[in-house]
Amino acid sequence: MQDINWGTLPFGYFKTDYNVRCYYRNGKWGEVETSSSEFVSIHIAATCLHYGQEAFEGMKAYRGKDGKIRLFRWQENAKRMRKSAEGILMAEVPDDLFFEMIVKAVKLNEKYLPPYGHGASLYIRPLLFGSGPQVGVKPADEYMFMVFVGPVGPYFKEGFNPVTLQIVRDFDRAAPLGTGHIKVGGNYAGSLFAGERAKKEGFSSVLFLEAKEKKYIDEAGPANFFAIKENSYITPKSSSILPSITNMSLMQLAEDLGLKVERRKVAVEELDGFDEVGACGTAAIISPIGKLVDRENGKVYQFCKDGKAGKISTKLYEKLQAIQYGDEADTHNWVTIIN
Repeated sequence: MQDINWGTLPFGYFKTDYNVRCYYRNGKWGEVETSSSEFVSIHIAATCLHYGQEAFEGMKAYRGKDGKIRLFRWQENAKRMRKSAEGILMAEVPDDLFFEMIVKAVKLNEKYLPPYGHGASLYIRPLLFGSGPQVGVKPADEYMFMVFVGPVGPYFKEGFNPVTLQIVRDFDRAAPLGTGHIKVGGNYAGSLFAGERAKKEGFSSVLFLEAKEKKYIDEAGPANFFAIKENSYITPKSSSILPSITNMSLMQLAEDLGLKVERRKVAVEELDGFDEVGACGTAAIISPIGKLVDRENGKVYQFCKDGKAGKISTKLYEKLQAIQYGDEADTHNWVTIIN
């Protein structure tokens, strides 16, 4: 195994030793298989290639100070993957199979799980796709579920430091009655042009508005949006937003800290009145937003004027990470120890 500098890991693909796979054929799931190959052999007419039958999850395993391996709210990932499968007519993965395969993938690659104290973790990518052939537009009758893992650092290179995002109005991430509420690849494909353009223009990512009226904030391409105003944690409510497990957890922690949680439509004009804003998700946990720039009219919304994350965002970030690494009591039973 190569020497890994755990403290400088980027967020990206990292080759490990094994992945695990399972096929759904003839109406039932088969045996779990272990593979050392990074490649998958699929039919040229597989529905994932032609009709976008594909969904995935993102989750992490953490090594605590005690050496134990912790999974964070895996049941919610399993539930969300079932919703994704239901949304595009794929075979649903049962909880017991989902858990068996993520645990097996982690244990087979345990040497790649970063040690405690480096701010890194083992990213877990469950992937479900239509592997059966169809030429007409219809769902497959065969599916493949696989899990691979790899060590990662922070999603944004800035880590837990303020990032600059661009508000875009000439692209939509997802339609209100479309697939924005499930985690399917098409949502991300639709965000790529705006996201890459923003990076070329000097931004870390984009913030999308809802598609119908362009009045309300939807979400960033890879993360949910939240704001702090006085004693309130505010996050958009929309049928085209992916329900983030991290955001769900932050809402609970905000309540624990005595904040009022508001999940509602959030108008762009409200940005001027927010004390703190941020993006949250499995990959980033929390990325505080230091500045938002509206690409259409050039309006600038400035936050984190001292160059540091806000006090409440920092408190929420530290509390959530402490639970994930086992440094703080897991009062909500979110963590599963898999040693």
